[in-house]
Order: sequence, then C-alpha cells, then structure tokens
Amino acid sequence: MLFWILVAALTAALAVILLYPLLRGAKAADNIRAGEAAVYRDQLRELDRDLNGGLITPEEADYARAEIGRRLIAVSADEPAETPKPARHHRFTEAFVLLVLPVLGLCLYLTTGRPDLPSQPLEARLENPGNDVAVLIAKAERHLAEKPDDGKGWDVLAPIYFRTMRVNDAQLAYRNAIRLLGPSPVRLDGLAETLMAVSDGVVTEEARQVLEQSLTLEPDNPRARFYIALSMEQAGRPNEARQAFEALAKQSPADAPWLPLVNEHIAMNGGAPAGADPAAPGAGSAAPGADPATPGNPTQQDVAAAENMSAGDRQLMIRGMVESLDAKLSEDPNNFEGWIRLVRSYAVLNDKDRAAGALKRGLAAFPPPGEQGKQLLALARELGIATEGATQ
Repeated sequence: MLFWILVAALTAALAVILLYPLLRGAKAADNIRAGEAAVYRDQLRELDRDLNGGLITPEEADYARAEIGRRLIAVSADEPAETPKPARHHRFTEAFVLLVLPVLGLCLYLTTGRPDLPSQPLEARLENPGNDVAVLIAKAERHLAEKPDDGKGWDVLAPIYFRTMRVNDAQLAYRNAIRLLGPSPVRLDGLAETLMAVSDGVVTEEARQVLEQSLTLEPDNPRARFYIALSMEQAGRPNEARQAFEALAKQSPADAPWLPLVNEHIAMNGGAPAGADPAAPGAGSAAPGADPATPGNPTQQDVAAAENMSAGDRQLMIRGMVESLDAKLSEDPNNFEGWIRLVRSYAVLNDKDRAAGALKRGLAAFPPPGEQGKQLLALARELGIATEGATQ
C-alpha cells in the first residue's frame, strides 16, 4: 500500500511540474507589459509634481514627458488588439497530462503487466524462483557466500554461469566443484570449455590436459574426444586429427547430433566422412581440405613433409597454403568449399580480421538468401567471427 501511495504522490508532483509553465505562461507575458505601462504612468505623475514644486523647468518637463509618452505608446502597441486564444491549446495539453497519460499507463500495465500477481519481496522470490534465471543465480550466489564449501552449489551454478556467458565465473565455479566434489567427466569437460571460451575457441594446453583427465574417467566420452581431435587440427597435425575424428565417428551412433560436425572436420583434414564411398573421387585424398578440386589444397607430399617439420615451420607452411588459397579464390570466387576452408583456416590461425574479410568476400559470391550463404553465416557464428556489415 505504501508503494502505491508513493507512486500516486510522484505522479501528482510530476503533473504539477508539467502543467505549471502552461498555466502561467500567457499570464506572465501580460503581467510584464502591464507592469511596464504602470511604471511609465507613475513617472508622468511624478513629473507633474516635480514641475509644480519648481524642481525642473517647463522645457525639461516637456522633454521628459515626450520621452515617457513615447515609451508608453511603444508598450501599448505591443499589447494584442484582441484577447489571445491559447487557452484551448493549454486546456487540451492539461487534459492530456492529467488524464490521457495516466490512462495510457494503466492500459499498458493491464496489457503487459500482471495485476493479478500478488506482490512478492526479494526473499520470497528467492524461495520460489521458478524459471527466472537471474533469481536462480542470485539465490545460489547468496547461498555460496554463506557456505563457500558447498560443492553441490558450485556444481549447479557452473553450467548456469556458462549458459549466461559469464565465462570467468563459470571457470571458477567448475574449479571449486572439482576441488570440493572431485573430478567427473561433466565437470572436467565444462572446465575445458570455459578455458576454450576464454581463448576464443583455441584448445589450450591446459584445456587439453583437463580433457585427457576426463578421458581417463570415461574413455568413450565423445565431447572430450572431439575437443582433443580439434586441438590436433589447430596444431597443424591433419593426419592425427583426421584419425581421431574418424575414430570418434566410428564410435558414435548413426543418429548422434554431433556426427555432422565430426564428418565436416574429417573432410577438412583430408578424409572421407562416415558413410561415404571410399572409391569416390577425392575420398581419403590428402589435405587439410575437403576436395582436391578446391584451389590451394596441399598434396600428399606436402602433408608428409609437414609431419617432419618443427611447429614453427609447419605453421609457416600452413599460412602459406592458406594465402595461396586466398589468392586463387580472389581470381575464381565461385568455389563455395574454398570459402568455407578459407574462413575456417584464418579462424584457426587466430586471424579474425582476415577471417572476417574472407567471410565478406565469400558472401559477395554466395549471398545469404541462398543456402550456401546461410552456411557461411552459420560457420562465422560457430567460429565467433563478427557478421555485422559482412553482407553489405
């Protein structure tokens, strides 16, 4: 009740503030002109008294009377011949402020609000948060502030943090849950994902160690196996990555939701997707690429040479192949698989500016209204590449 009294008082105060200039505006101007005219009339009377008292000469009195009269005529000329008629406009505005605004606010509240819902203080909402994620997080944080050694609380809060993009908080929550409850595949995989999110999708050495620990607990864990294979791909070891992805594909059920993504990475690393005909052209042929017809694909000899290189030399070789692919796509942009590979390659090299540039050029060749353009945009979102302005 006190809340609504305060709201009503504030509404009334606001209405008075809005109406005050309207109520006094015309009167203020009239009062100023009337005041000036009264002053000049008083001066004329004082002039007569000074003349009668011998304080000024008749010539001086005539000169002063003429000047005062001129000013009085000027003020009188400013007064309108007819009474101004702003009253209707003011009345309409006053009615709008006093009636229409409150009624409009009430209608909006009845339409979009919940007048039937009883008031509920924060304590009561924390007791029964329902599906309100913000209240769930507040409740869990309050509980953990009082009992920081409650491992189950950290275990519940960690994935909620991650889903709401609070990656650093999620990482801390997973570490606390592992420290208090011990490692489990779910907790370790979640921690690895937070580490990768902080590093823009790169499987860091720490993330890889966490994933390997997860595999010791659950050797057939598809999520950990996928990320470890991805780390090999990012490190420029396509043969090992392909073998790891192929092993994961063989282990996975035919309807596994992650299988299409695994097949995509198999193709990117020169293998044939699960279920493809090995005798088909390009199946199993070399390459960190999908198709030998795609410009810029390395040969089998390139891959074999890369296996014997140092990490730095291998990285230079990969960058050279990517730049070669970029140049060939500039000459012949009508190659969808080539644009897919180029965008992904720049992302793997952590060159987001060039990845965004390649995305924009690819979308120029394959606009988003088409299916291939939509796939390019989906790839960009998956890799965390900004798509603003890419279609312009």
